[in-house]
Amino acid sequence: MRVCLASTSPARLMLLRQAGIEPLTASPDVDEEAVAAAATEAAGAELPPAELVLLLARAKAADVARRVAAEDPGFDGIVIGGDSMFALNGRVYGKPHTAAEATRRWHEMRGATGILHSGHSVFRIAPGAAPVEATATAEAAVTFAEDISDEEIAVYVASGEPLYVAGAFTVDSLGGAFITRVDGDPSTVVGMSLSTIRRLAADLDVTWTDLWNIPQSD
Repeated sequence: MRVCLASTSPARLMLLRQAGIEPLTASPDVDEEAVAAAATEAAGAELPPAELVLLLARAKAADVARRVAAEDPGFDGIVIGGDSMFALNGRVYGKPHTAAEATRRWHEMRGATGILHSGHSVFRIAPGAAPVEATATAEAAVTFAEDISDEEIAVYVASGEPLYVAGAFTVDSLGGAFITRVDGDPSTVVGMSLSTIRRLAADLDVTWTDLWNIPQSD
């Protein structure tokens, strides 16, 4: 049983590897801003973060699933797509991209609790069969230390790590020391909820342990 990760996120790849899965990886050809704008226009208002991350996760997984089915007719397995956004004080944050924005966010997050929303889409692909999809969202509450100094924020932002991750933080790398509590599946904060992916795979009649393809050390 094969696995294709519809993402080039190092964090999502690491999660699957730690769970015993070495996936193929493919970069989705999806204009996320255009997808979000079209959904906002159709709804007449901005989508709630849980709906938006699921919409984007589905778009990414569907794009890669179409390509896999067309380019590799013998593929038998699943395609996994995901998207994450962080909500704090009524505002939704994706990747900050700039040091100035990351710094501003960290001053706001200091001592606060926000919600990391993660959308998941899994497609079951098998030779001679139409792809079938299962979807779900997951959330985790993240609390940040209140005693983070301005100097620590400046050094962390200068590391470059928070610039290209949802919410401007990580829990599994340099940012982990500044987080005091996570309520929910911890892997959700890393990039996607492994327990959610397992459940979606089961909904598609795929047993999680059948996806393990990394030899376990003695």
